[in-house]
Amino acid sequence: MKFGGTSVGRPERMHQVKDLITRSNEPTLVVLSALSGTTNALVGIGEALAAADKALAKERIDTLHAHYLQFYPELLVSPAARTKAEDILKEHFELLNILLKISFNEAIQRDILAQGELLSTKLFHALLEEQGIPAVLLPALDFMSIDENSEPELGKISDRLKAQLGQHPDNHLFITQGYICKNHRGEVDNLKRGGSDYTASLVAAAVQASVCEIWTDIDGMHNNDPRVVDRTRPIAQLSFDEAAELAYFGAKILHPASIWPAQLHNVPVRLLNTMDPAAAGTLIKAEVAEMGVKAIAAKDGITAINIKSSRMLLAYGFLRRIFEVFEAYKTPIDMITTSEVAVSVTIDDLSHLDQIVEELRRFGTVEVDPNQAIICVVGNQVAETKGAITAVMDSLVDIPVRMVSFGGSKHNVSILVDAQFKVQALKSLNEGVFKW
Repeated sequence: MKFGGTSVGRPERMHQVKDLITRSNEPTLVVLSALSGTTNALVGIGEALAAADKALAKERIDTLHAHYLQFYPELLVSPAARTKAEDILKEHFELLNILLKISFNEAIQRDILAQGELLSTKLFHALLEEQGIPAVLLPALDFMSIDENSEPELGKISDRLKAQLGQHPDNHLFITQGYICKNHRGEVDNLKRGGSDYTASLVAAAVQASVCEIWTDIDGMHNNDPRVVDRTRPIAQLSFDEAAELAYFGAKILHPASIWPAQLHNVPVRLLNTMDPAAAGTLIKAEVAEMGVKAIAAKDGITAINIKSSRMLLAYGFLRRIFEVFEAYKTPIDMITTSEVAVSVTIDDLSHLDQIVEELRRFGTVEVDPNQAIICVVGNQVAETKGAITAVMDSLVDIPVRMVSFGGSKHNVSILVDAQFKVQALKSLNEGVFKW
């Protein structure tokens, strides 16, 4: 069971989580994120230290400390539990203040970011102790690891985790941190933003769990973006492939990487709502529920690159040389379309854009279109469902379309539009595809 930042962000929410995790009759491993707002605050502290602005860093540390000093008395009642909470806060905020006195580097930044999950899990464990609920706090840093390519070492994670669980044969409730891990140098590191979902899926795969539950503040994955489209509904069931497409292309409820470990070991994933535990949510499993369009998502911050070259015509190896440029700068490509004389690709990582464009100019004329958005239409065999593509394209008749990627996956049609048309496209597709 994984609970995100909003699910543990207030004392009363932590009490709700406590009630939810004690309902199960199965042994349960609980993964917690940092309290909502904490990771952003820690990022701000790191940025101030990186800029050598220790006064600002100190101010931000004190502001965050004040939030936790207000939080724990509302969470805990007994003097003993409150004393324990005070000791927890003292330990972690003393560390942050010590960092003001030493030279800043990337390893210190990662240490700073780890404090959020360490604080939330320790405070939650103190709540369970106060309530007389037996639970074991398992430090994620003792079993969660990534290799030199920042990829999780699933085999090692499984071996270490099973060994730790084996040390507590009489316990049935375990608490651990999401997001944080050790890297191949043995340093504190993390699974990047949204990484608590990733932790939960890796843990579920490592112990062959009966189910991986992702608890958030929304009742499952919706068929469109509820933040900008008025009439949306939760999807009852998705296949792993459908869910992975939606997560990658912008569905915010699920981290893009968090599907594959569960899919690899065939562990069903449920997306559930902490605020409405009775809601059915979304079930993600290997089996496909039905054909047709299930959902629409959008990915922002996209840049399109067009390489035009008359030399491309009939030239084998041309695409390989294009891809080698992106590989050299470790920049993934989202979409690709080709013609006889041009190749268009999209990227969302702009850190090496200038170098990439400069190298691509060796092959022909290069045009860059920033501020684009990918609209992703997902469903099982969507391309083969009668009328589905017609409904999609008819819905976009008034919107300039920059690229279309179709046929590369049975589950996905991707459409590139200028970012200014994203909301209009989502609303038009909602009406045209779902008839709402």
